[in-house]
Amino acid sequence: MLLQPKRTKHKKLKKKYLSNQILETKVYNLHFGNLGLKILESTKMSASQLEMMRYTITRGMQRKGKLWINLFPSIPVTSKPTENRMGKGKGSTSYWVIPIKAGTMLFELQGISKQEGFIVLKRVQKKLSFKTKIISR
Repeated sequence: MLLQPKRTKHKKLKKKYLSNQILETKVYNLHFGNLGLKILESTKMSASQLEMMRYTITRGMQRKGKLWINLFPSIPVTSKPTENRMGKGKGSTSYWVIPIKAGTMLFELQGISKQEGFIVLKRVQKKLSFKTKIISR
């Protein structure tokens, strides 16, 4: 099951756009783990992308260490079916999204060696469509 909030105040939200100049000021360095994956550009990431990354990391770590996920998808994205006429309201929620600022720490790892952690995070980096950087303490 993909990540999504159990309960929200509003079912549907208006569009908000990120600019590339926004830099993260709170979650930009390691707090919990020894290794981390930092994003270098601001973007939006879907819950399915986050789940793919989590799955790849846990399989690569062979369930040994500890993984911290610093993000949660909280913004619904709606879409109407194709070949629909204009009007008749907003479409239903199709997936959930996380707005990410540049410099945010996505994941933190602990409990495995640095070599194994680098291999796991490199595997995740290859699957992503945006630039990331591996940070170690």
